[in-house]
Amino acid sequence: MRGAFVNMRMAGFGRWATVAGLLALAGCNVVPSPGASANAPAREPEVAVSIPVPPPRPRSAPAAPQGLIRTVQSLYAGFEGKKGIAIRAVDDGWTVEAGGRQRLPQQSVSKLWVAITLLDLRDKGKARLDDPITVRREDLTLFHQPIAYLVKGDGFQTTVGGLLTRALTQSDNTANDRLLTYVGGPAAVRRMIAEKRLGDIRFGPGERLLQAKTAGLTWQPAYALGNAFSVARARLDPAARATALDAYVADPPDGAAPIAIADALARLTRGELLSETSTRILLETMGASRTGHARLRAAVPASWQIAHKTGTGQDLGRRNAGFNDVGLLTAPDGRRFAVAVMIGDTTEPIRNRQVLIQNVAAAVATYAGSAQGPGSVAN
Repeated sequence: MRGAFVNMRMAGFGRWATVAGLLALAGCNVVPSPGASANAPAREPEVAVSIPVPPPRPRSAPAAPQGLIRTVQSLYAGFEGKKGIAIRAVDDGWTVEAGGRQRLPQQSVSKLWVAITLLDLRDKGKARLDDPITVRREDLTLFHQPIAYLVKGDGFQTTVGGLLTRALTQSDNTANDRLLTYVGGPAAVRRMIAEKRLGDIRFGPGERLLQAKTAGLTWQPAYALGNAFSVARARLDPAARATALDAYVADPPDGAAPIAIADALARLTRGELLSETSTRILLETMGASRTGHARLRAAVPASWQIAHKTGTGQDLGRRNAGFNDVGLLTAPDGRRFAVAVMIGDTTEPIRNRQVLIQNVAAAVATYAGSAQGPGSVAN
């Protein structure tokens, strides 16, 4: 054990013996005075005692900026519906949140966890991004799947990395579900979430089963072709659809707390989840996203960088269950902020949903512009 050595002098042989015995029992070194002999008169002994030096106290995170707290709380209160906002300062460690601890539908935000599972396998030598992979007709899902137009005859030949790019930059449901099969299915993603202790983040059963149950349907392969799913959904009794949507919102199988997502993004950015190379691949791919131009990206200043993932759920009349954008915002001076804005259930029009997300991004940029530098707190 590291320690400082202190010499202690005590007069009198009797007192020395007592102290020496105690120190011997304590495992301390008793050092006799130089030149001492058995015939020499008793001298004041010198005792070397190792005193442990306590470790330095960990640096506490700065307090969250009060001005940003007030802004986020105001934005939260001014929007009707079930929603959550979380902002984590990656480098300073503070968190601002409003409604950020409730579990809300992720929708395509959950593609992030498939991507991290894949890249974690890459880091372990169990997957390669240049591995060839085929997408066949039986792999098709529903809703947004641009890759479906390329699947003909014996299927579409691509690579694992190609699917990753399509899943994150285009939010292609079929590309993501094919990757999900490649990494070992939903169970593999759930294991990754648990092993890396990502917190209150669920992963659902896959796009087809999730969307079918949310609509009040049972999945059939025919729903993957054309608009067959939308036609079948439109034939349902509106009350049955509302009941199914209520059940989904109340306990979403793909639900996650915004604060858990913001924390996971912060840890990813700090290199705590993946290797340096895999972290760079993931963030650069998220930075190339072409979805959600009217969400976080719309309010991020041109001098900033953004890497993000959107998610959009089903509508029932004016009602929407799942309208999200989560990502990493990087200021020109290098400060980084993990942001998650999730709208779980609302009848607010789409423009109002977009504006809420934009206003959160704008609030982060305003804070960063008014703060004097890393570690400072703007009021």
